[in-house]
Amino acid sequence: MVCGDISNVEFQSVVEAAVATGCQVLWVSGSVTAAGAPPGALWRRHQPRLRLVEQAEAALRIEVYADGADLKEMLQAYRAGVVRGFTTNPTLMRKAGVTDYMAFAQSVLAEIRDLPISFEVFADDFREMARQAFVISSWGENVFVKIPITTTKGDSSIPLVRSLVAAGVKVNVTALMTEQQVAAITEVLSPSVPAIVSVFAGRIADTGRDPMPIMRRSARIVSRNANARLLWASPREVLNIYQAEASGCHIVTATKALLDKLPMRGMDLVELSRQTVQMFYTDAQAAEYAIT
Repeated sequence: MVCGDISNVEFQSVVEAAVATGCQVLWVSGSVTAAGAPPGALWRRHQPRLRLVEQAEAALRIEVYADGADLKEMLQAYRAGVVRGFTTNPTLMRKAGVTDYMAFAQSVLAEIRDLPISFEVFADDFREMARQAFVISSWGENVFVKIPITTTKGDSSIPLVRSLVAAGVKVNVTALMTEQQVAAITEVLSPSVPAIVSVFAGRIADTGRDPMPIMRRSARIVSRNANARLLWASPREVLNIYQAEASGCHIVTATKALLDKLPMRGMDLVELSRQTVQMFYTDAQAAEYAIT
C-alpha cells in the first residue's frame, strides 16, 4: 500500500518493485499524490497490466474477522494486517482437512497472540459443552468460546451461556437467526465480560429475507451492553461487509475469497469492465478454443 506525497520517480520505483515481485494489484491511499498530482496517469502509461486501486479516504469502521481454518491463509491475513480477528468452526476445519482439533488450535495460537480468535465447542449436551468451553477458554486471553444458541434438538443454550459468563469466560454465541434470540442472549451477558453475538445474516438472506432490518434491530439490542459486540456472520459477497457496517454491526466475518476482493473498493467500473473482457479473452486463448 502506498501513502503520502511522493515524487514521480519514487512512485515509479514502487510500481516497478510491485511488478518485479509478481503483484497484480497496487493499493494506493486516496490521499497519495505523485509530485502533487494523483498517480493514475503515470501508472497507466508505464504499467497498464498492474491494477491500481485508490482506497477511499473513509476507511471501514467495522472490524473484519477472517473466517476459515487454513493456517497458511490465516497467517497471511494476520501478517498483512487486513483483519482484526479470526473465527472458525468445526465445518470449516473439516473442509480444510484438520484432523486434530487441539493441535490445530495450538498451532494458530502459537502465531496469533494479540487478536481475538473464536473456537467452537462441538458437543451436543450441556455438561460436555461446558467442559469443552472451559478447556478452550484456557488456551489464551485472546480466545473466545463459540457456543451455539441451541443444541441439535433445539434446547436453548442460554443457561449455559449465563453460567460461563458468570465464570468469566469470553463467549461468542453463534448461529443466531432472530432478534428474539439476540435479545435473550444479550440479557444474560455481563457488562464486565467481553462477548460476541453472531447473527448469521447470510443464512437469513438465503431464505429470501432481507437481513438488514433484523441486523439493525439486533444492533440496537446489543448496544444495551457496552461489552457485547454484534457480528454479521456468513456474508455472501463484499457488499455484505458494507451492509454490516451500515446496519450498526461491530464485526463482520469474511472468507479469503471476500478478503481478496476488498482492494476493489471504489474501483473504476470502466476499468473493471475492460479487465472482465480481458479475462474472457485470456481464458479462451489458454483453452485454445476455435470456431471453424
